[in-house]
This record gives sequence, structure tokens and C-alpha cells, in this order.
Amino acid sequence: MTTAPLDLRLSDRLSTASPSATGAVSELARRLVSQGRSVISLSEGELDFDTPAHIQHAAIKGIVDGHTRYTGVGGSPALKAAVVRKFARDNGLDYTASEVIAATGAKQILFNAMLATINPGDEAIIVAPYWVSYSEMVKIAGGEPVIVTPDASRNFKITPDELASRITPRTRWLILNAPCNPSGALYTRDELRALADIVRQHPRLMVLSDDIYEKIVYEGEFISFVQASPDMRERTLTVNGVSKTYAMTGWRLGYAGGPAWLIKALELLQSQSTSNPSSVSQVAAAAALDGPQEFLDVWRERLRARRDMALSILQGAAPLLTITRPPAAFYLFANCAGAIGTRTPKGERISTDSDLARYLIEEAGVAVVPGTAFGLAPYLRLAFALSDERLKLACEQIVAACALLTRD
Repeated sequence: MTTAPLDLRLSDRLSTASPSATGAVSELARRLVSQGRSVISLSEGELDFDTPAHIQHAAIKGIVDGHTRYTGVGGSPALKAAVVRKFARDNGLDYTASEVIAATGAKQILFNAMLATINPGDEAIIVAPYWVSYSEMVKIAGGEPVIVTPDASRNFKITPDELASRITPRTRWLILNAPCNPSGALYTRDELRALADIVRQHPRLMVLSDDIYEKIVYEGEFISFVQASPDMRERTLTVNGVSKTYAMTGWRLGYAGGPAWLIKALELLQSQSTSNPSSVSQVAAAAALDGPQEFLDVWRERLRARRDMALSILQGAAPLLTITRPPAAFYLFANCAGAIGTRTPKGERISTDSDLARYLIEEAGVAVVPGTAFGLAPYLRLAFALSDERLKLACEQIVAACALLTRD
């Protein structure tokens, strides 16, 4: 009897997707540490602060009180009510319970939004530099990412003309992340209104407003897209979460507000994948959103001081690295064009930002993420959300390693 050869293949949709670059750098750092190397990671996008005590206690009480069972797919009534209050209090957005959803991280909401709305060939406009997963989510959903790279002198903020020039009949989404990971870009109310004027002219175009770094602003004022243009409410999905604001990355709890038809679609996808987010994380998130917020001012000032310290030290790596002061988020996005073409002490040529990132982790013991991962090279992203001592040491080691680079 002849046995047919096995034909085991992955789906075509995965052929266009790439692994998370930030995750890859973090994995390399962990592997080096396991080998006994000393590595300081500036690659991960999470605060080093502990989740505030009142949130921890709320979660523990939730467990004791029996909040350990299934909830509604899109979140418990208590959490949805807290999300509704948060949007009203902080952003002036008046949502109902049917217009908000909670999920296993903001990332799940973003992914499901692409799956729910994109057909093969549809396009999503993404502003570079961008968070690494946007383009991959669009591709997995069958769409085509359209990358727009604004001028660095405008802190990479897209203009109305740039937006208008890239819209086609196939354009489905404009993905806006502000404050931006990795550049820290922050849009003014007038800038958002000008973009809304373009969006209004295209009935099929929607806006995904990723506000996850909303509370981490040092200079300027955060304005959400719909807050600037309230009439865009039915065409905007406003995504947020507790991970960055409340040091709750591991709790995996994101939320969003948007038109009821889209929220219903997101709940449908969620019902057939993860179902409800963790019930205990929901209790903790409600406590975070409704609880005291004063500690955020303290955290923000500590981050501002770290940013300024890191900038002052890294000036010693100029002209190989040039960095502008970000007004928000907790990343430095360093232009490393000055290092391209140099050689390491071992004689290896630095031809790309990825080469430089590998050199820094091997020579300086500092993990950073190459700008290529964010759709823009040659750059490096350095997260400064770690202790003052380790941040200072990491920056000093970067400067020392850059000083060893030479030109032919």
C-alpha cells in the first residue's frame, strides 16, 4: 500500500508576516543573560514601576470575592462602566456600554479591528516610524500597509497634504499613534482637525487612534482624535489600555471606544478566539481607571528626569548618534546615520542600524531596537523606562562603544 506524502503547510497569510522585532531583541538579550553576560535592556516598552498598591489590592479582593469566572465577552458591566467614565472624564467622549470593549491587551483590539474591516487589497495608511505590529496586522488581515514617512524636522507628523496624496479608493484606515512609539510625536488640536478635514472627504476611510501613551506627556497637551473633531466619532476607533499608564503590561487589559457596529464585530471575533479578558485583570483595570491618579504626576516627573539625563549623556556619542528631545512616551529615537560605514574593533563593518544594534548588545551589553523594525532606518530606539542607575550605565556604555568605532 502506497502512503501519500505529507503536505503540511502554513496558511498563505503567514507568508507575508514577520516576527516582532522588539520581541526578537528581548529574546536575544535574555539568551545572553542566560549565558552569563551582563545586558541592560533598553528594548522593552514597559515601565519599571510596580503596579500601584491600590490596584494590586483590588485584584486580590476580586479573587477573594469570587470574580474568577467568565464575564461578558467584551468585558464586565463594572469594567465597561469604568471605561465609559474614563473616556468622559479624560477625553470628553460620550460612549455607551455598547460602544466600548475590553480585550486581552490593546494589541488584540488592534488586530481584531483589522480582521473585522479589511478585505484583500484594502489599504491602511501607517505613519513611519510606527509601532512594529501595525504593518504586520494589516498584512495578516489581507490588506496592504501604505507607509508614509513625514519629515524628521516635524517630528514625523503626517500633514494633510501627505495624507491626501496617499488615499486611494482602497484605503480603509488611517492609523494614528500619538504619543508615538517610537518617536514621541504629539499632535496638536489644530493638526488633528486638519487631518480630519481630509478624512471627511473619503466616506470609506476610518481612523484608528492609538492613545496608549496618553498620560506620558512632558511638553504639550494630549488631544485624542475625536476630541479634536467630535463629528468623526462614528468613523474612529479610539484604543487605549492600562499597560503603559499604570505599569500593568503583564495584566493584558486593553479597551476601546467606537461605533456600536464595529464594537459588535470586535466582540464577535473575540467570542470565537479568546472570549473575555481575564476577570481578575478586569477588576484591577476598573480600580486603575476609577482610582487615584495623582501618582501619575510623580511617575511622569521621574521619566522626564530620566529622559533628560539620558540625552545629556548620549550627546557624547555625537555625531554618530543624533537625538531630538521627545515631548512624550518613554523612548529616544536616535538617528545613527553617522555610524553607518564605520568599523568595530574586530574589523566588522557597520552597514545598517541592525548591525549597530547587534554591536551595542555584544560590545556594550546594551539591547536596543533598530529603526528598521519601525519602518525607518538608520535609527535606534532606546527605552528610558528603567532605574536611573541602570539607565545611566547603559548610556555611558553606549557612548564608550561608539567611541571605539572607526572609519577606514
